[in-house]
Amino acid sequence: MMTMEKTPQKERILVVDDSLDTLELIKRNLESKKFIVFTSDSVDNAIIILKSVPIDLVITDYKMPGTGGLELIRYVRENYKHTEIMMITGYASIDGAVKAMKEGADEYLSKPFTDEELFSAINRSINKLKIRISKTKNDLNEKYSNFGLVGTSEAMQKVYRSIKKAAGNFATVVISGESGTGKEIVARAIHYNSLRASAPFVPINCGGIPEGLLESELFGYVKGAFTGAIESRAGFFQTAEKGSIFLDEISESTLSMQVKLLRVLQSKEICMVGSNKTCTIDIRIISASNKDLLGLVQKGLFREDLYFRLNVININLPPLRERGDDIYELINHFVQKFSAEMKLKAPEFSNSALKALRNYSWPGNVRELENAIQSIIVMHEDEVVDISDLPSHMRYSIKQQNGLNRTLAEVEKEYINNVLESTNNNKTKAAAILGIDRKTLRDKIKNDAVEKLQPSVK
Repeated sequence: MMTMEKTPQKERILVVDDSLDTLELIKRNLESKKFIVFTSDSVDNAIIILKSVPIDLVITDYKMPGTGGLELIRYVRENYKHTEIMMITGYASIDGAVKAMKEGADEYLSKPFTDEELFSAINRSINKLKIRISKTKNDLNEKYSNFGLVGTSEAMQKVYRSIKKAAGNFATVVISGESGTGKEIVARAIHYNSLRASAPFVPINCGGIPEGLLESELFGYVKGAFTGAIESRAGFFQTAEKGSIFLDEISESTLSMQVKLLRVLQSKEICMVGSNKTCTIDIRIISASNKDLLGLVQKGLFREDLYFRLNVININLPPLRERGDDIYELINHFVQKFSAEMKLKAPEFSNSALKALRNYSWPGNVRELENAIQSIIVMHEDEVVDISDLPSHMRYSIKQQNGLNRTLAEVEKEYINNVLESTNNNKTKAAAILGIDRKTLRDKIKNDAVEKLQPSVK
């Protein structure tokens, strides 16, 4: 069993040697210490493994047919800066050791070696790795602690750097990424780390306001502008004066509204509905979309001139499935958050449960993970969360007739059911994860797009 405060799994070690007997011997010894072991009898196959799975330590032979160990060391050092390297050889020499160290090997071990010598060298390498990772995480946490984001993967480090640059000026920003990746959190991080932090941050969901009301909501209206306008009212743009306005799902705005937004960006002025007078505004516009805006431009569904006005700075949020071990940090974060909120003891997660969560594709991204952990904290009664306690669609199952012979309706039906199950049939959360509104979800339920075995979904 494993608590959330510890390393989620043992280190991953890749052993490269052209001797199958040596590979088997080292593999058996390492697995006895619960390391996750990959083996390769050539450098070419080793590179394929390195590209497909994160590796913490590479143990490579010196001389091998074809490409040798020194070339592999050079490749690893130039492409995987967080991977430790150990050279082993039956041709021990001072010159060989010097060459290996110059290319970037952290440890050098001569054959034959004892189990104690092997494990001592491995432990030294792993300790170096842990120290470096710990320092990197501490540096990142200290540097970006006020961003409100969790994760230290290379993909997120790029996001943090972009936030810092965006916060240092007042250029317009477009934040792109799938639903549930945290686009509004990034927008808030930009605003609250900028010189506009003391002024309002006003978030607007362009897809959540009816088309006929969007203009008056954004720009305000004067008394008598339309039936029911019994008094003048400022819009969101005036409310955000000196601050930032966040136009979420900007792709949902109509072409006519896009023209008006373009005029605001060009003139820095707005005109309230029902008025002929313009007023100057001083705000920063940050927008976001879970759709490819440039693709919409090419299809004529989004104005090209507005796109280039908005897209001075572009920040792309990676989906959770591409963030590697960030998921362990996020799990820990949400476990501590919800346990504290509900005044419950934080449960431990078994290795198999953590592995299942790591391997799941997370179509709803961080939002889906947050909902899943909240559900586990609420419903789970034991001290340890095992794989059987996870939602069924996150566990391994034998797929039957789920290949390319299924219709689009069948695939959609399965996906919607999975999301509904992960949110305990909460339609509001499910609609948010699916990137549709509640009415569309209700229509799909009504039209048999999902199973009728959902009596609690209304």
